[in-house]
Amino acid sequence: MTAVDAQALKRWLHDGGEIALFDVREHGQYGEAHLFYATPAPYSRLEIDAPRLAPRRGVRLVVYDEDGAAVAPRAAARLAAIGYTQVHVLQGGTRAWQAAGYPLFAGVNVPTKAFGEMVEHARHTPRISADELAARLARGEPLQVLDGRPLGEFHKMSIPTAICCPNGELALRVRGIVPDERTPIVVNCAGRTRSIIGAQTLIDLGLPNPVMALENGTQGWYLAGHVLDHGRQARYGEPSATPEAAARAKAWAIRAGVRFLDEQAAADALADGSRSVFLFDVRTAEEFAQGSLPGARHAPGGQLVQALDQYAGVRGARFVLFDSDGVRAPMMAAWLAQMGHEVAVLEAGIASRAALALPAEPTPPTLRAAPPAEVAARLARGEVALVDLRPSMEFRKQHAALARWSIRPRLAQDLALESRPVVLMADTPALAAWAALELPGKAVECLEGGLPAWSAAGLPTGESPDAPPDADCIDYLFFTHDRHDGNAAAARQYLAWETALLGQLDEQETGAWRIVTPQPA
Repeated sequence: MTAVDAQALKRWLHDGGEIALFDVREHGQYGEAHLFYATPAPYSRLEIDAPRLAPRRGVRLVVYDEDGAAVAPRAAARLAAIGYTQVHVLQGGTRAWQAAGYPLFAGVNVPTKAFGEMVEHARHTPRISADELAARLARGEPLQVLDGRPLGEFHKMSIPTAICCPNGELALRVRGIVPDERTPIVVNCAGRTRSIIGAQTLIDLGLPNPVMALENGTQGWYLAGHVLDHGRQARYGEPSATPEAAARAKAWAIRAGVRFLDEQAAADALADGSRSVFLFDVRTAEEFAQGSLPGARHAPGGQLVQALDQYAGVRGARFVLFDSDGVRAPMMAAWLAQMGHEVAVLEAGIASRAALALPAEPTPPTLRAAPPAEVAARLARGEVALVDLRPSMEFRKQHAALARWSIRPRLAQDLALESRPVVLMADTPALAAWAALELPGKAVECLEGGLPAWSAAGLPTGESPDAPPDADCIDYLFFTHDRHDGNAAAARQYLAWETALLGQLDEQETGAWRIVTPQPA
């Protein structure tokens, strides 16, 4: 482990080599202020998430926190322990980065959201206001609203009459939803990015329909005084891929700089041990569950473009995408290529013989799994301490009676005076096992089956709407959640934040993008 200062890190981020930049603080802390290219890799999940975000153990990897001492050194030590060989700590953390004159960014998925703003600016993506859309719907004009978000988000709130068709599925399924080439199409999301990217995807595919993005999405609709629907399940139907659509998708992807790999080229690309390689299956979750290629990870295309830092944490890596239709992977790959990434598509798709060998996952320590009834009895006698490591908001909703909440970065501090054996409760046994490393010298077990098993055994639970207090909920970013819960001020703040992103970037950051425009007719 070595230290790197802010100026050197800035050079590394733009030198063309591979680099993984991990913000190892918890999600709420990350979302308040982080580096532009940072990947959220919270210390509480580090050994689980790091191999997925940066599979090649020899990658150049930098970790940071707020001051270079809070949790980054511990994270660096853990990464080295599971096999990473080039681990560095940002000296002075975010404070030193800001002191060197470099900005910090609030929110999540910042690079892709800033990219969406650049796309709208460069491509002049057509848009429609909430008031105009509401008026046209009220008049009964022929018009189809397509919501580019996953079904779970659509179910929470949606534009009346909208059909859920996530961005990654739009190019494949739009003609089945909107058979008439004259029908105008409006694509929306909750805010801006997926509305812009979804609408522009259909335009780039060459769809003859008038296509528009709903300005400011469901938040704009709500702020304009219109009523949102809740609980709807209307979603896309069967795919409507045609050879023409596949040809158009491939031509557009090639124009954007995407390579198409035959079997031999795919084998060579995936076997290159000197590169970080990600093999992404961009089909639906249902399709992925029926079988995929060895070493592939599921990354539904629209979400891969929207939230790339949740799927891959290496800048300068190689991405290989595939589908089963020749439409979805090329269109999504084209966006990644325009973001400046090296992207390829498997020519044969799911029928390919391609495979990616992934390194072995690190093995967590072994903890005794204590049955819930036994733990409850020991708790009643005061013989153990039960510590809940689940997300703070989940603890507030429901937790085992007599359990206390903690989180891995603070676990040793919270239990410093605890002399009894400790039973850890987590969403998975691995999370509890890795967290147990924070308690050397203590007797530590995990609760068998977690809270579901506790509840199934009929053991008492409680709720605590204000505990842990907001200040302790370092794993929760209030900034991104309040805007969807009827908080108009939070929604306005979010939209102002999103539209201002582009102006905060320097020439190196915007220069990494290469927005493609159509060839003159």
